[in-house]
Amino acid sequence: MAIAKAERLMNLALCLLGTRRPLSKRELRESIEAYLEAGSDDSFNRMFERDKDDLRELGLVIETVESLDGEVGYLARRDSNRLPPITLDAEEAAALGLAAKVWQQARLAGAASGALQKLRAAGLPEDVDPYEAHGALEPRIPVHEAAFEPLMLACRDRRPVAFEYRKANAAQPEPRNVEPWALECWRGHWYLAGFDRDRGAERVFRLSRITGKVRSRGGRFTAPVPDVVTVRETVASWAGETADRSALIRLRSGAGYPLRARATTVRELGDGWDELEIPYGHGLDAWLVEFGPDVVVLEPAELRADVVDRLRAVAKG
Repeated sequence: MAIAKAERLMNLALCLLGTRRPLSKRELRESIEAYLEAGSDDSFNRMFERDKDDLRELGLVIETVESLDGEVGYLARRDSNRLPPITLDAEEAAALGLAAKVWQQARLAGAASGALQKLRAAGLPEDVDPYEAHGALEPRIPVHEAAFEPLMLACRDRRPVAFEYRKANAAQPEPRNVEPWALECWRGHWYLAGFDRDRGAERVFRLSRITGKVRSRGGRFTAPVPDVVTVRETVASWAGETADRSALIRLRSGAGYPLRARATTVRELGDGWDELEIPYGHGLDAWLVEFGPDVVVLEPAELRADVVDRLRAVAKG
């Protein structure tokens, strides 16, 4: 129903913007298929009045003109419905440039390039780089995973998908059937939140652990999509962001910058190693495993054992 109404409103707007003279309700009814199918005159009149009000609420300026013979017509003059000139300051340009940067390594790179050209046409000076508008630090959100684009489209179209997924402590991937809700980037990695049909519950998947192709599945979603999908909050809780304990680790010098950013204390040990104290909570073991030989867990003992078990499982795979 929503798609049908949006299409009807679009057709009405195009008719009103494309005409050089006022169009009567009769002419509009004959030009728009949805109005022809409205049934009675009363049904059409109610639908037309609602649509006209909706377009005006969206900002379209619709004029009502009465002809010499008393017939009422409608039109939307182009000069009355033009957007004002677009100007962007450095901060706004940087934000939009960063959004376009998301697609730098996807097949949508061409569209992103065109969007940046439009940014410059809209007022961004030629000598300003939107990625460097705030100084030497260049903000980047890389998209390396092949799964990103098909999952992004599946989230948009509300289309179930299937893929092979390898958990951090698993040697082999497992099949997953998922109703995808949203994609978010957290600490340099992309995550998918959705409903796992096999487990009957909400799950979050890291895209870098998806192996093979993402396959579309027929049918509709079986679980309601929440109004707010808390991808970052879920991943953060797994990584110990809400922890009330501390872990002590050794970290190779020049490595593990995400861990250094979270450390409460850092002490140089010499011989190419540092000692860090970091928040400890559920999922920290899986995160530490990703740094491989650059990290050695000192305490607590249970965290050290969990990390060793995960490394052994990966080595067996």
